[in-house]
Amino acid sequence: MKHPEYSRYDLAFKEPAITSRSTMLHKETYLIRIFDETVPEGSVVGEVPLFRGLSAEDSPGFEQSLLEYCSGYPDNGYPSMSSLAFGIDSVNQQIMFRKNPDEDEIRIPINGLVWMGDKRTMSGRIRQKLDAGFRCIKLKIGGIKFEDELDLLRTIRKEFSPTDLELRVDANGAFTPAEALEKLKRLSEFSLHSIEQPIRQGQWEEMRKLCETSPIPIALDEELIGPWCGRSDEEMNTLLESIRPQYIILKPSLCGGFKAADRWISMAEKHGIGWWATSALESNIGLTAIARWVKKHNPVIPQGLGTGALYTNNFPSPLRMEGDELVVDPTAEYNIPELDWK
Repeated sequence: MKHPEYSRYDLAFKEPAITSRSTMLHKETYLIRIFDETVPEGSVVGEVPLFRGLSAEDSPGFEQSLLEYCSGYPDNGYPSMSSLAFGIDSVNQQIMFRKNPDEDEIRIPINGLVWMGDKRTMSGRIRQKLDAGFRCIKLKIGGIKFEDELDLLRTIRKEFSPTDLELRVDANGAFTPAEALEKLKRLSEFSLHSIEQPIRQGQWEEMRKLCETSPIPIALDEELIGPWCGRSDEEMNTLLESIRPQYIILKPSLCGGFKAADRWISMAEKHGIGWWATSALESNIGLTAIARWVKKHNPVIPQGLGTGALYTNNFPSPLRMEGDELVVDPTAEYNIPELDWK
């Protein structure tokens, strides 16, 4: 049997991607190719999307760990690293699809993501999303003056009521526990659907208090990022019971792969906690895998996905946008260039 191969691939942003944590010009990712004689092409490609600064396995030895896993596959078993678990899950998904290619076209409603920038830039980006037909918009906040962010929300609400347009905001942990509740009260003026991660992860007691008192529903995001592949249901359940959020947000490549994400959904639903999935700047290979995984759960609210249009060098893929729907065309193919496989 031929061992899997991997290759690094750096995705280049069309414009700097700004969050409250950092500014990114490129996104490092890895592709993994597994050979399987039972599929027509003889091999399938998945994505191992390392996210520097967020992935639990972000370390100088990551590529060596990937090489060692490939060298010992399949005897190494299911990966303990979240990004690699996602890669193996996406490969297995591809194998199943190649063997049974009668997939229907997938359509998933998504939110329009507005990245941080100065007030004028963000205003222009908001208008682009509205003109494109999005009925749910998510704004990254915490990177410019709070008053300017309030002005942007105020401008939107003057034109679009909550019944016409759903607004979500993502603070990426930008608020301190001392200021968070007051800022949430001011934000509540604009009838927001939710706010993601108002304070940094790991502050469970402070987050629990916010979830109890916030006038805006709170969604945990970074709180779920970590080495969850091998964690027990009891450990995962402890987090939900300790904080009691209104929503959780699932980034499969950061929270343990699709298997762990399935477990999060099962536990959240038992507690009456809502959820949606978001991408974590994957290439179109990873995005297609997430879209297919999301669809099996029949989502009822807009998801945080996209077509990878942020990049100049993404792979042509089965993904396309139609209005505010992400479409996966089962007849389309990836177009992967020649890479340096190892």
